[in-house]
Amino acid sequence: MSTVLVAGAGQSGFQAVASLRDRGFAGRVVLVGDEPGVPYQRPPLSKAYLAGTAGLEQLHLRGEDFFADKDIELVAGRIASVDREASLVRLEDGTELAYDHLILATGARNRTLPVPGADLPGVLTLRTRDDADRLRASLTAAENVVVVGGGFIGLEFASHAGRPVTIVEAQDRLLNRVATPEISAYFAALHREAGHTVLLGQGVSALHGDSRVREVELSDGSRLPADLVVIAVGVVPETTLAAAAGLAVDNGVVVDEHLRTADEKIFAIGDCANFPCVQAGAATRLESVQNAVDQARCVAAAITGAPEPYVSLPWFWTDQSGAKLQIAGILADADRTVVAGDREAGKFSVLSFRDDVLIAVESVNRPADHIAARRLFTADPHPKYADLEASEFNLKEHLKAASTRG
Repeated sequence: MSTVLVAGAGQSGFQAVASLRDRGFAGRVVLVGDEPGVPYQRPPLSKAYLAGTAGLEQLHLRGEDFFADKDIELVAGRIASVDREASLVRLEDGTELAYDHLILATGARNRTLPVPGADLPGVLTLRTRDDADRLRASLTAAENVVVVGGGFIGLEFASHAGRPVTIVEAQDRLLNRVATPEISAYFAALHREAGHTVLLGQGVSALHGDSRVREVELSDGSRLPADLVVIAVGVVPETTLAAAAGLAVDNGVVVDEHLRTADEKIFAIGDCANFPCVQAGAATRLESVQNAVDQARCVAAAITGAPEPYVSLPWFWTDQSGAKLQIAGILADADRTVVAGDREAGKFSVLSFRDDVLIAVESVNRPADHIAARRLFTADPHPKYADLEASEFNLKEHLKAASTRG
């Protein structure tokens, strides 16, 4: 009987085992995760779960009955090594598990802040359910909260913390890595209107305190009072197992268009995988639920005899201070942007072009634009800048016209 072993019980690991059963795989399926219990969603940790509007049960991807009914073995433990020659993994407790196919879904870990005082009590991160529980408990007593990092996680935490916080970002704008300047400026203004202090172009040089953190020292020498500091400066892919096993690693586990490593028995998916992205035209690593889910389905198809290259359109979303941002496509090397809609009313989209071809659409409180954009990106050819009429571009109308032409 063939065995598929999945290392990592996050979104991509769960989807891999579920998709294998959905596709009729009859062999043994083993899901190994670091945390006890059933797999759970991470996005709500910085949103509804942090705010207390979603409970533990709502985090679960499926209940225990699902895994029993699907005959999926859940193993709680940390994998210490992969023995490629013997086709087995060894857990830290000495347990050995054999595989015919191994799927690395090891995810990512939080990037650390390499400054003095980063290990003081009251300095926390947000990645796991336990992290979210600690943050919720700490918020009840905190008077001065500082968030270091202006990416999705830091800003989502600020939005759902239930109090004004100070956001410190080393770059000259928020969401610098994932959004256009137009979107960055809009969300900076939104957070300031919500009562948060936003400091841009400021790094952190040290954290000071005694029995806990008391101050954040900025790169200009100024100090902020802080009895709770949330470090949200990004993540790094978890590639320790892959590297130790001799697999190629370069900003993630290197895989081909089928998400397979150089070892034909081993795949990598989700946050830990560096894959040839069709939309970006380059090797890319993505951190999104969409990517985790679609890559898991792609690998399940390959294992069950229906391999196809991974070509899914990347898309992302975030909720912050009453606004929903939805992004379709990859912004890499955009050279022109156009704003469609009413920015003042908080309902608009930013269309990004490269060489006059549409490559990404960011939509704020315009879900119809997001849906239309995702459909447009599956069409060939993609819309071009010349398709614009005046200063307004109605994505739905363009989609209708494209359908008529087709």
